[in-house]
Amino acid sequence: MIEPETVRGLVHEIEETDLVTAAHTWRVVLYTRVLLEHFGAGHEQVDRASVAAALHDVGKLDIPGSILQKPGKLTAEEYEIVKTHTTLGHARLLRMGVDDAMALELVRHHHERYDGLGYPDGLSGAAISGWARYFAVVDSFDAMTSVRPYRHDVGHDAARAAVRELRAGVGSRYCAASVEAFAGLYERGELDWILENFNDRCVLPAFDGAVGAAVKQFRK
Repeated sequence: MIEPETVRGLVHEIEETDLVTAAHTWRVVLYTRVLLEHFGAGHEQVDRASVAAALHDVGKLDIPGSILQKPGKLTAEEYEIVKTHTTLGHARLLRMGVDDAMALELVRHHHERYDGLGYPDGLSGAAISGWARYFAVVDSFDAMTSVRPYRHDVGHDAARAAVRELRAGVGSRYCAASVEAFAGLYERGELDWILENFNDRCVLPAFDGAVGAAVKQFRK
């Protein structure tokens, strides 16, 4: 297990490097915890998955800020550089001596696709670790419900559209079980507290030590 102080330090670095990624990190951790609770995971597994989710974009610390913070569309070359955040993050964790398989696999493989057309290793189907398959859905849902220069909706209209996109991607981008588990959480209202209190129009506190407090406050 990665030490909490180490996780907080890395997330602080991410916050300073890319504020969009920082807000995204908040939400994917919360979505991941809800998903794990849905499956009845124990406290230790929930914590491990939360750490893996928090660090999934840690490789962006090794991407030039001029690319991450570019206001306009990335060039094809710049996009290829951004894609290396998966292998850069994996390598960074290995250098740190991290041996937690969940963190290592999720950091490296959260952009793999079910049909094998993702990156960095072109894995497909069951060759992608289970939690990387589930996290790909979480990651995509948050991206589709976040403010971007070309999109301003962050509420339930955006969420419903995101669920439709996820279902349309079953068999190509995502595995069916992953999509249906997460879509079911949304449709039962179990994600509403995150969508309403941690969206891009809310002022978020620092990540440091606050995820547990957020869960307690909004899920009473």
